Amino acid sequence: MGVYDFEMARIDGTVEPLSKYENQVMLIVNTASKCGFTKQFEGLEMLYQTYSDQGFVVLGFPCSQFLNQEYKDDEEIVSFCQKNYGVSFPMFSKINVRGKYKAPLYEYLIEQTSGKMIQWNFTKFLVNRQGEIVARFQPKVTPEEIESAIKDIL
Repeated sequence: MGVYDFEMARIDGTVEPLSKYENQVMLIVNTASKCGFTKQFEGLEMLYQTYSDQGFVVLGFPCSQFLNQEYKDDEEIVSFCQKNYGVSFPMFSKINVRGKYKAPLYEYLIEQTSGKMIQWNFTKFLVNRQGEIVARFQPKVTPEEIESAIKDIL
């Protein structure tokens, strides 16, 4: 089992296999539109714009498990992200990242890293071109702070 074995619903409702991103460097992030870290969308979009032509992609997974800091429906989420931060990287439907109904992708990401549950929005997982998780970054670590780690595996 690996990252490429999962299929996830995009924010528009279509189902997408993560194998679509095979041979790309991925940054998988659980996001929220009404969080103190929401401004990280700006840095995530900057990284995506800067490195997408080199095979880098950000995958955003909205989550409302931390103080209900996400809009109720996917349409509101995508509208907010595009209007306020110009988000153009792939966004997926709202998911759970902890607890009984945690998305299987996040179960896998957690098992493959520290085994510790997701503590808050904007936890980031860096995945290399072979689909291996090479780093997990806590929410306080900004996208700009992990740029060198991304460049190292591009």
